[in-house]
Amino acid sequence: MDSFDSDGVRIAYIDIPAIGGRGDAILLIHGFASNHAVNWVNTQWVRALTQAGYRTIALDNRGHGESEKLYDPEAYSSEAMAGDAVRLLDHLGIEQAHVMGYSMGARITAHIALDYASRVRSALIGGLGMHLIEGRGLPSGIAEALEAPAGTPAPNPTAAAFRIFAEQTRSDLRALAACMRGSRQTLSRSELAQIEMPVLVSVGTLDTVAGSGPALAALMPDARALELEGKDHSTAVGAKPHRDGVLAFLAAQP
Repeated sequence: MDSFDSDGVRIAYIDIPAIGGRGDAILLIHGFASNHAVNWVNTQWVRALTQAGYRTIALDNRGHGESEKLYDPEAYSSEAMAGDAVRLLDHLGIEQAHVMGYSMGARITAHIALDYASRVRSALIGGLGMHLIEGRGLPSGIAEALEAPAGTPAPNPTAAAFRIFAEQTRSDLRALAACMRGSRQTLSRSELAQIEMPVLVSVGTLDTVAGSGPALAALMPDARALELEGKDHSTAVGAKPHRDGVLAFLAAQP
Protein backbone atom coordinates (compact mmCIF):
# COMPACT_ATOMS: atom_id res chain seq x y z
CA MET A 1 0.00 0.00 0.00
CA ASP A 2 0.94 3.63 -0.44
CA SER A 3 0.59 6.14 2.37
CA PHE A 4 0.50 9.89 2.90
CA ASP A 5 0.56 12.40 5.75
CA SER A 6 -2.94 13.55 6.70
CA ASP A 7 -2.40 16.48 9.03
CA GLY A 8 0.20 14.53 10.98
CA VAL A 9 -1.45 11.08 10.76
CA ARG A 10 -0.11 8.43 8.39
CA ILE A 11 -2.94 7.07 6.24
CA ALA A 12 -2.49 4.02 4.00
CA TYR A 13 -4.43 3.62 0.78
CA ILE A 14 -4.68 1.87 -2.58
CA ASP A 15 -5.33 3.58 -5.91
CA ILE A 16 -6.37 1.16 -8.66
CA PRO A 17 -6.77 2.44 -12.22
CA ALA A 18 -9.94 1.82 -14.19
CA ILE A 19 -10.09 -0.90 -16.81
CA GLY A 20 -11.47 1.13 -19.70
CA GLY A 21 -14.34 3.57 -19.33
CA ARG A 22 -14.01 7.24 -18.34
CA GLY A 23 -11.94 6.54 -15.26
CA ASP A 24 -14.14 8.57 -12.91
CA ALA A 25 -12.86 8.32 -9.33
CA ILE A 26 -14.66 6.57 -6.50
CA LEU A 27 -13.39 6.65 -2.92
CA LEU A 28 -14.27 3.72 -0.65
CA ILE A 29 -14.42 4.09 3.15
CA HIS A 30 -14.64 0.92 5.23
CA GLY A 31 -16.47 0.14 8.45
CA PHE A 32 -15.40 -0.19 12.08
CA ALA A 33 -12.80 -2.89 12.85
CA SER A 34 -12.43 -3.64 9.16
CA ASN A 35 -9.91 -2.39 6.58
CA HIS A 36 -9.78 -1.72 2.86
CA ALA A 37 -9.01 -5.35 1.99
CA VAL A 38 -11.70 -6.99 4.13
CA ASN A 39 -14.40 -4.50 3.21
CA TRP A 40 -13.67 -3.80 -0.45
CA VAL A 41 -11.10 -6.15 -2.00
CA ASN A 42 -12.17 -9.52 -0.61
CA THR A 43 -15.83 -8.73 -1.35
CA GLN A 44 -15.03 -8.06 -5.05
CA TRP A 45 -15.98 -4.40 -4.89
CA VAL A 46 -12.63 -3.17 -6.22
CA ARG A 47 -12.71 -5.68 -9.05
CA ALA A 48 -16.29 -4.81 -10.00
CA LEU A 49 -15.72 -1.05 -9.90
CA THR A 50 -12.47 -1.04 -11.87
CA GLN A 51 -13.97 -3.34 -14.49
CA ALA A 52 -16.92 -0.96 -14.75
CA GLY A 53 -14.52 1.87 -15.60
CA TYR A 54 -13.93 3.57 -12.24
CA ARG A 55 -10.61 4.60 -10.76
CA THR A 56 -11.00 3.00 -7.35
CA ILE A 57 -9.35 4.42 -4.24
CA ALA A 58 -9.70 2.86 -0.79
CA LEU A 59 -8.06 3.92 2.45
CA ASP A 60 -7.49 2.28 5.79
CA ASN A 61 -9.14 4.61 8.29
CA ARG A 62 -6.94 5.93 11.09
CA GLY A 63 -6.53 3.24 13.75
CA HIS A 64 -7.26 0.48 11.22
CA GLY A 65 -5.33 -1.73 8.85
CA GLU A 66 -1.95 -0.30 7.88
CA SER A 67 -2.75 3.28 8.90
CA GLU A 68 -1.37 4.91 12.02
CA LYS A 69 -2.81 3.80 15.36
CA LEU A 70 -4.01 6.48 17.77
CA TYR A 71 -5.26 5.95 21.33
CA ASP A 72 -7.17 9.14 22.16
CA PRO A 73 -10.92 8.88 21.43
CA GLU A 74 -10.96 12.54 20.41
CA ALA A 75 -8.73 11.66 17.45
CA TYR A 76 -11.53 9.55 15.96
CA SER A 77 -14.35 11.99 15.42
CA SER A 78 -16.27 11.54 12.19
CA GLU A 79 -15.08 15.02 11.19
CA ALA A 80 -11.43 14.01 11.68
CA MET A 81 -11.84 10.88 9.59
CA ALA A 82 -13.75 12.80 6.92
CA GLY A 83 -10.77 15.13 6.82
CA ASP A 84 -8.43 12.19 6.16
CA ALA A 85 -10.57 11.13 3.19
CA VAL A 86 -10.68 14.62 1.66
CA ARG A 87 -6.95 15.12 2.17
CA LEU A 88 -6.40 11.83 0.33
CA LEU A 89 -8.30 13.29 -2.63
CA ASP A 90 -6.09 16.37 -2.35
CA HIS A 91 -2.97 14.19 -2.23
CA LEU A 92 -4.05 12.40 -5.42
CA GLY A 93 -5.08 15.59 -7.20
CA ILE A 94 -8.73 14.56 -7.46
CA GLU A 95 -11.15 17.48 -7.43
CA GLN A 96 -14.34 15.44 -7.18
CA ALA A 97 -15.22 11.78 -6.62
CA HIS A 98 -18.07 9.47 -5.90
CA VAL A 99 -17.75 8.56 -2.21
CA MET A 100 -18.98 5.24 -0.86
CA GLY A 101 -18.89 4.11 2.76
CA TYR A 102 -20.21 1.18 4.73
CA SER A 103 -21.39 1.35 8.37
CA MET A 104 -18.89 3.64 10.14
CA GLY A 105 -17.62 4.49 6.67
CA ALA A 106 -21.14 5.53 5.70
CA ARG A 107 -21.25 7.88 8.69
CA ILE A 108 -17.95 9.38 7.51
CA THR A 109 -19.33 9.63 3.96
CA ALA A 110 -22.35 11.58 5.21
CA HIS A 111 -20.07 14.05 7.00
CA ILE A 112 -18.02 14.48 3.82
CA ALA A 113 -21.18 15.08 1.80
CA LEU A 114 -22.27 17.76 4.28
CA ASP A 115 -18.97 19.50 4.96
CA TYR A 116 -17.19 19.06 1.61
CA ALA A 117 -20.11 19.00 -0.82
CA SER A 118 -18.13 20.37 -3.75
CA ARG A 119 -15.82 17.34 -3.64
CA VAL A 120 -18.60 14.74 -3.86
CA ARG A 121 -20.23 13.74 -7.17
CA SER A 122 -22.53 11.30 -5.42
CA ALA A 123 -22.67 9.72 -1.96
CA LEU A 124 -23.31 6.03 -1.36
CA ILE A 125 -24.32 5.23 2.20
CA GLY A 126 -24.31 1.50 2.96
CA GLY A 127 -25.21 -0.31 6.16
CA LEU A 128 -26.52 2.84 7.84
CA GLY A 129 -30.06 4.19 7.89
CA MET A 130 -31.93 6.23 10.48
CA HIS A 131 -29.35 5.51 13.14
CA LEU A 132 -27.22 8.14 11.40
CA ILE A 133 -29.49 10.69 13.05
CA GLU A 134 -30.94 8.72 15.97
CA GLY A 135 -27.55 7.77 17.37
CA ARG A 136 -28.44 4.16 17.98
CA GLY A 137 -27.06 1.06 16.33
CA LEU A 138 -24.27 -0.88 17.97
CA PRO A 139 -24.91 -1.75 21.63
CA SER A 140 -22.70 -0.63 24.49
CA GLY A 141 -19.83 -2.76 25.73
CA ILE A 142 -17.86 -3.09 22.49
CA ALA A 143 -14.97 -0.87 23.58
CA GLU A 144 -14.79 -2.69 26.91
CA ALA A 145 -14.81 -6.07 25.18
CA LEU A 146 -11.95 -4.97 22.92
CA GLU A 147 -9.87 -3.85 25.90
CA ALA A 148 -10.55 -6.89 28.09
CA PRO A 149 -7.91 -9.59 28.63
CA ALA A 150 -8.19 -12.56 26.28
CA GLY A 151 -10.84 -15.03 27.40
CA THR A 152 -12.94 -12.47 29.29
CA PRO A 153 -16.66 -12.96 28.57
CA ALA A 154 -18.13 -10.11 26.50
CA PRO A 155 -21.18 -8.22 27.84
CA ASN A 156 -23.34 -9.10 24.81
CA PRO A 157 -23.15 -11.15 21.59
CA THR A 158 -22.43 -8.14 19.37
CA ALA A 159 -19.48 -7.10 21.52
CA ALA A 160 -18.20 -10.68 21.41
CA ALA A 161 -18.55 -10.78 17.62
CA PHE A 162 -16.59 -7.54 17.20
CA ARG A 163 -13.81 -8.83 19.47
CA ILE A 164 -13.55 -12.01 17.39
CA PHE A 165 -13.63 -10.04 14.13
CA ALA A 166 -10.96 -7.63 15.34
CA GLU A 167 -8.72 -10.50 16.37
CA GLN A 168 -9.24 -12.22 13.00
CA THR A 169 -8.16 -9.06 11.18
CA ARG A 170 -5.17 -8.70 13.55
CA SER A 171 -6.32 -5.24 14.52
CA ASP A 172 -4.93 -3.07 17.29
CA LEU A 173 -7.65 -3.63 19.90
CA ARG A 174 -6.77 -0.58 21.99
CA ALA A 175 -6.92 1.71 18.96
CA LEU A 176 -10.29 0.25 17.99
CA ALA A 177 -11.63 0.82 21.50
CA ALA A 178 -10.62 4.49 21.25
CA CYS A 179 -12.27 4.70 17.83
CA MET A 180 -15.50 3.19 19.13
CA ARG A 181 -15.64 5.79 21.88
CA GLY A 182 -14.91 8.72 19.58
CA SER A 183 -16.50 8.12 16.19
CA ARG A 184 -20.28 7.97 16.58
CA GLN A 185 -21.32 11.55 15.81
CA THR A 186 -24.83 11.95 14.40
CA LEU A 187 -26.31 14.39 11.90
CA SER A 188 -29.56 16.29 12.38
CA ARG A 189 -32.55 16.22 10.05
CA SER A 190 -31.80 19.80 9.02
CA GLU A 191 -28.20 18.86 8.18
CA LEU A 192 -29.35 15.91 6.07
CA ALA A 193 -31.68 18.23 4.16
CA GLN A 194 -28.58 20.17 3.09
CA ILE A 195 -27.05 17.13 1.32
CA GLU A 196 -28.15 17.90 -2.21
CA MET A 197 -26.00 15.64 -4.41
CA PRO A 198 -27.42 12.26 -5.54
CA VAL A 199 -27.39 9.74 -2.68
CA LEU A 200 -27.98 6.00 -2.55
CA VAL A 201 -28.82 4.45 0.84
CA SER A 202 -28.29 0.66 0.86
CA VAL A 203 -29.44 -1.37 3.86
CA GLY A 204 -30.28 -5.05 4.30
CA THR A 205 -33.85 -5.87 5.27
CA LEU A 206 -32.52 -7.95 8.20
CA ASP A 207 -30.04 -5.31 9.39
CA THR A 208 -30.76 -4.56 13.06
CA VAL A 209 -27.79 -2.17 13.37
CA ALA A 210 -28.48 0.41 10.66
CA GLY A 211 -32.04 1.59 11.14
CA SER A 212 -34.39 2.22 8.22
CA GLY A 213 -32.71 3.01 4.91
CA PRO A 214 -35.85 4.29 3.15
CA ALA A 215 -36.65 6.60 6.07
CA LEU A 216 -33.15 8.09 5.92
CA ALA A 217 -33.30 8.53 2.14
CA ALA A 218 -36.59 10.39 2.49
CA LEU A 219 -34.82 13.12 4.49
CA MET A 220 -32.50 14.13 1.62
CA PRO A 221 -33.55 16.03 -1.51
CA ASP A 222 -32.04 13.65 -4.09
CA ALA A 223 -31.72 10.30 -2.34
CA ARG A 224 -33.10 6.87 -3.06
CA ALA A 225 -33.08 3.64 -1.07
CA LEU A 226 -31.81 0.21 -2.08
CA GLU A 227 -33.26 -2.49 0.17
CA LEU A 228 -31.19 -5.67 0.15
CA GLU A 229 -33.67 -8.47 0.69
CA GLY A 230 -32.72 -11.07 3.28
CA LYS A 231 -29.36 -9.47 4.11
CA ASP A 232 -28.15 -8.37 7.54
CA HIS A 233 -25.37 -5.96 8.51
CA SER A 234 -22.63 -8.46 7.71
CA THR A 235 -24.01 -10.15 4.62
CA ALA A 236 -25.19 -7.00 2.83
CA VAL A 237 -21.65 -5.68 2.29
CA GLY A 238 -20.56 -7.92 -0.55
CA ALA A 239 -23.96 -9.11 -1.76
CA LYS A 240 -24.32 -9.16 -5.54
CA PRO A 241 -27.61 -7.17 -5.46
CA HIS A 242 -25.69 -4.49 -3.54
CA ARG A 243 -22.98 -4.28 -6.21
CA ASP A 244 -25.52 -4.39 -9.02
CA GLY A 245 -27.58 -1.60 -7.45
CA VAL A 246 -24.54 0.59 -6.85
CA LEU A 247 -23.22 0.10 -10.38
CA ALA A 248 -26.62 0.99 -11.83
CA PHE A 249 -26.79 4.09 -9.64
CA LEU A 250 -23.29 5.20 -10.65
CA ALA A 251 -23.98 4.60 -14.33
CA ALA A 252 -26.97 6.92 -14.12
CA GLN A 253 -24.86 9.85 -12.88
CA PRO A 254 -23.87 12.48 -15.46
